[in-house]
Amino acid sequence: QVQLVESGGGLVQAGGSLRLSCAASRSIFSIGNMGWYRQAPGKQRELVAAITNGGSTRYADSVKGRFTISRDNAKNTVYLQMNSLKPEDTAVYYCAIIATVNSWGQGTQVTVSS
Repeated sequence: QVQLVESGGGLVQAGGSLRLSCAASRSIFSIGNMGWYRQAPGKQRELVAAITNGGSTRYADSVKGRFTISRDNAKNTVYLQMNSLKPEDTAVYYCAIIATVNSWGQGTQVTVSS
């Protein structure tokens, strides 16, 4: 079983950057798909970025060109680099193992002020 712990969230001004980290308690070498979701107040949770073990990535249209997901299997860590942040990016961000039933971290708050 793998536990996921997110970090790196906080308060940032519009146009700024943040780098989120997702630390896994055990090896992620054999985990095929991982990703980042977010959920804003009053809205459903949405997938913003996903990455395969081979390094293929997918992004939501709303973040494409601004966010970059990456993984370092040797460090058991997945990252989300967020640039050119907008107030609408404000949400709780969750790391996940994407499978038949997703496994979630506890989330980290990202707040972007105008």
